[in-house]
Amino acid sequence: MSTVVLGPVITPRQGTAARVVCFTATASEVTRIARIERIGRDGSGALRGFQRPRIAAHIREIQDYLIRPEAILPNAIVLAFNGSASLRDGKLVVDVSGGPPGWVVDGQQRLSAALAAGDDDFELIVSAFICADMAELNRQFILVNNTRPLAKQLIYELLPGTSGLPHRLSNRTEAAVLVEALNYREESSLHGLILQQTNPDGVIRDTLLQRVLINSMQHGALRNGHGGDGALFARFEVVSEFFHAVREVFRNDWESHTPKTSRLLHGVGIVSMGFVMDELHARRARTRRQFARGLRHLVGHTHWTSGDWRFGSERRPWNTLQNTSGDYRLLSHHLVRIIRRATRR
Repeated sequence: MSTVVLGPVITPRQGTAARVVCFTATASEVTRIARIERIGRDGSGALRGFQRPRIAAHIREIQDYLIRPEAILPNAIVLAFNGSASLRDGKLVVDVSGGPPGWVVDGQQRLSAALAAGDDDFELIVSAFICADMAELNRQFILVNNTRPLAKQLIYELLPGTSGLPHRLSNRTEAAVLVEALNYREESSLHGLILQQTNPDGVIRDTLLQRVLINSMQHGALRNGHGGDGALFARFEVVSEFFHAVREVFRNDWESHTPKTSRLLHGVGIVSMGFVMDELHARRARTRRQFARGLRHLVGHTHWTSGDWRFGSERRPWNTLQNTSGDYRLLSHHLVRIIRRATRR
C-alpha cells in the first residue's frame, strides 16, 4: 500500500506560510508517515536532520508511565511535511511509496517511549504542518522550537540558508555560516575542532567562536563585505589564516589540549584572541606569516597552561580565568596592550 490515510483532521485557521492539521494516531501509525532523523552531516559536511540525540533515561521514564492504565499524554507530537502529504475529504493522505516522507520535529522522546510501550490502542495527539519547500520547513522548525528549551547549538546550526527569522536569530546567521565553513572545510585551520551538535568531538564551543565573529564583523577585521560567497571566502581566509598562526606560535599550548588544560582553547582565550586578530589585521596582517609575526610579541607574556598572569599589580593563576565579561576584558586588553607597546618600540 503506497498511501496512508489518517483522520478525520482538524485544520485550524492560522498563518499562510504552512498548512496545519491536527489528528490522532497510534505511535506505529506515526512512524509509517514520519521519521525521527537526528541532526548530523553527510560526507561533504552538509547538514541533515533535525532532532537532538536520544535521551535514553527520559524515554524510559515516559515508557514506564505509559504502561500504566491511567496514563495520558496531552502534549502533541509535531510532524512536518515537504510535499508528499495532502488533504482529501477531511483526511490526511500521505504518500509512503518511498518510505516515511515526514519528519518528527518535536516529541521524539514521547514517540519513542510510546513505541517501546507497545500499546497499539493508545492514540497520540498529532499536529502536522505541510510546507512548500525545505527552506520553509527549516524556518518553521526553528520558530516552533525556539520558544521551548531547545539546545541553542542545534538552532544555530540550522540558521545557514534560513531566512525570515527574528532579528536576534538572523543576526547570527552570517556567523553560523562562517563557523560551518571553518569546521567542515578541510583547508581550515579549525577543521573538526569546533564543538557542535553534529561534531561532539570538537573542543572549541561554536557559540563562543560565533561571539568572536559577530564582534569582528561589527567592529573589526571582518566588518567589510556583506553577504555572498565572496564575502564569506574573504572572512574565512582571515580567520583561518589567523588560527593557523596561533597554532604555529603557541604550538605547545594548542596541540593535544582541551579547554580544561589550556586557556588558549578555553572561551576566555578564544574570545580574547579574537581581539588580537582584529588588532593585527588593523596593522595589515593578512597571511598566517604576517599574523605569526605579530603574535610572537606575546611569547613570554602568556600563561595558557601554567604559571600566573600578571595584570599590572594583580596576579592570576592561569586556570582561574573564566568565561565572564570581566575576564574577557581583562585578558583581551592585556594582550592588545602588549602588541601595541611592541609595535611602538
